[in-house]
Amino acid sequence: MAHTTHMQHFYIGGNWVDPLPGGGSIDVINPATEEAFTQVALGTQDDTARAIDAAHAAFASFSQTPVADRIELLFAIRSAYKARIDDIAAAISDEMGAPLAFAKSSQALAGLAHISSTAKALKDFPFETQRGTTRIVHEAIGVCGLITPWNWPMNQIACKVAPAIAAGCTMVLKPSEIAPVSGVIFAEIMHEAGVPDGVFNLVNGDGPTVGQVLASHPKIDFVSFTGSTRAGILVAKAAADTVKRVAQELGGKSPNIILPDAELEAAVTSGVAGCFDNSGQSCNAPTRMLVHRDQHAEALEIAKRAAGHFVTGDPRDNTTDLGPVVSQTQFDKIQNLIETAISEGTQLVAGGPGRPAGLNRGYFVQPTIFGDVSNDMTIAREEVFGPVLSILPYADEDEAIEIANDTPYGLAAYVQSGDLDHARAVARQLRAGQIDINSPDWDTFAPFGGYKQSGNGREYADWGIHDFVETKAMVGYGEA
Repeated sequence: MAHTTHMQHFYIGGNWVDPLPGGGSIDVINPATEEAFTQVALGTQDDTARAIDAAHAAFASFSQTPVADRIELLFAIRSAYKARIDDIAAAISDEMGAPLAFAKSSQALAGLAHISSTAKALKDFPFETQRGTTRIVHEAIGVCGLITPWNWPMNQIACKVAPAIAAGCTMVLKPSEIAPVSGVIFAEIMHEAGVPDGVFNLVNGDGPTVGQVLASHPKIDFVSFTGSTRAGILVAKAAADTVKRVAQELGGKSPNIILPDAELEAAVTSGVAGCFDNSGQSCNAPTRMLVHRDQHAEALEIAKRAAGHFVTGDPRDNTTDLGPVVSQTQFDKIQNLIETAISEGTQLVAGGPGRPAGLNRGYFVQPTIFGDVSNDMTIAREEVFGPVLSILPYADEDEAIEIANDTPYGLAAYVQSGDLDHARAVARQLRAGQIDINSPDWDTFAPFGGYKQSGNGREYADWGIHDFVETKAMVGYGEA
């Protein structure tokens, strides 16, 4: 296990403090073994209020710090983060089951990438502009409540904390209680980096207690939430009474349109890999693969071969591609959805119910592919959050676009084509916040966020900073 001595403390006002009475602790379960490997203290409403007060007290001074100082602070955080990268990776592997190599190369490094890109974006961020005689000023929105999920813990913590620091905000972070160890290590990083007292605070706890206070408290000016659509709705309702701004990055059921002019083998193989990445536990996973009806049978064969190359097993084994899903609750939900898909008449191409052969404990799910799926089936409508791919045939391009957009979600979409202009034309017709064309590299400077029930607001680099500022117009200010 990654080394930390603070699982029974909260970080408030620049100090590690004991919880107030009444919160208790819960086990943190390693999903590969189904056994507890540590416990984390749960915060109460009073713990949360104490952290909010610390952030509120620090805001007046921190919000006025020069941009150059905040850039320097982000670089100090980056350096401290680099020094703990192995601890972060080990924590993520233990708490949510990511294979250790993936936990370092993707999970842990994602947080580092966001800190770096935010620092770079801050150098050129337009905090003040002139329009005629009006001065437009973007200034820190205030005290921020940050609520982050278990599936990409450092990615989501960093892409909220870094822009909050960049904007001059103070904050209270509530990581997921399912995967809290990496969050505690991040608080240690913030302390080591010399973040001023009260600027960053951490309280562990559950949504109904700590999350509810962050959403509803009058001293919180902005809530940035990543998680399920159901929980995001509860956060927005709790925030409504104080008319605070809420940014939500929520669920997804992202389509992957493979056009007939794509190289089918490569497109299907990369689509399978994209869906199974992180054991399918990504909100933007391409979980609905759309292929032309004439190519459907061939696509199923390619997908079956691709699925057969994935090794599911012990996250500490270097040969493992897929670890477990995060919890018994998630495992049971996924199994139910797999059984439902079979009962609704899909074609089971690979995988299926139960654990993979040779694994008799741990929340391991077989890499599963369904073919001949129609968009009204449960498996095509509900977010699975596991290594489960649905392949849907379409008759023509218009139907493909119609199926792709026929979802309450709109976080991401994918287009594969041998003709870039063709792919671009289809991408323009898709109703989602981010469209990936022909499997591009990850871009931490591209805005990330969703349409429809996938949320609102945008994260990453300067887009994230914009979420943490208010806009002030000083009319009659005079010429610049």
